Amino acid sequence: MRFRHSRGSYEMVAATLKEALDGLQNSFVITDENVFRFWGAEIGDLPVHVVAAGERSKSLTVYDGCLQWLASQRATRSSTVVALGGGVIGDLAGFVAATYMRGIGLLQIPTSLLAMVDSSVGGKVGLDLEAGKNLVGAFFPPDHVALCMETLATLPVREFNNGAAEVWKYGAIMDEALFETLEARPLGPGDERLPEIVVRSVDLKRQVVEDDEFETSGRRASLNFGHTVGHALEVVTGYGPLLHGEAVSIGMVVEAAIGERLQMTDGGTSQRIARGLASQHLPVRVPGVDLATVVDAMRLDKKATAGNLALALLDGFGSSRLVSDVPESVVLECLRENL
Repeated sequence: MRFRHSRGSYEMVAATLKEALDGLQNSFVITDENVFRFWGAEIGDLPVHVVAAGERSKSLTVYDGCLQWLASQRATRSSTVVALGGGVIGDLAGFVAATYMRGIGLLQIPTSLLAMVDSSVGGKVGLDLEAGKNLVGAFFPPDHVALCMETLATLPVREFNNGAAEVWKYGAIMDEALFETLEARPLGPGDERLPEIVVRSVDLKRQVVEDDEFETSGRRASLNFGHTVGHALEVVTGYGPLLHGEAVSIGMVVEAAIGERLQMTDGGTSQRIARGLASQHLPVRVPGVDLATVVDAMRLDKKATAGNLALALLDGFGSSRLVSDVPESVVLECLRENL
């Protein structure tokens, strides 16, 4: 599958991990300790920098360590960073590639379902700050994406379901038939439908990203359904108790309820989404968080303008759009009722 962007295009191709890494020259692998434990032998003689697994590695401190490592390895402007891992590694290594010597090559090899269907494509890379998620970053398309399905075999079930949340999201915002497929039978590790569903999810994202690469028209923001609340929950819980897809799962339920309250989303949509996500063994509530703190974190969302809340909400199944100036009172009510 080919992605077009303002600087040219890149391809996502299916390959084994050995095929994806074989023959690489002047390339430097950034990965995490979990991926390295399972797949490190495939890296061979390529230089490799291993960071801690988890969202906390999307930090300025870890980023600095990656840059210092590249410099110590004498990487040049003709070098390529290989992002071998899930969404955290793709974002971190991608931002390293975007900024080292003002930009060098980037090969994305996503090893998690979440990274395959979402973060490895579309050209967004970046880091978190304590104040908010993805507040430091760039639009930096990869040169190539290799889809190595065998890496999904080593994912813990929780991580697999974490990625499945994004697949459910695509169904909700763009493809009701996909949502119905998941309702009939949620995804599971080893599912024979996985290759087809991954490709379908990526193609849905491609359609949106090619139409609004830099989020100027608002269409790309529709991909953030569930993310405004979800990112805020990640911030207030300290980037640990909730995985990204788990936070987005809860966020989709809340944001569907907000759409219902604003009378732009059909009644019962939030309950339908909650049932589907629960069948995927994803959380749909997170008790005990301070609602005012959640709203404060939402104000730092990149879609917000001058402190006003903006969310991607559903017009109906298979259709979504960015809504600006969502009343804070409605957000608070829906958080209170659904968290």
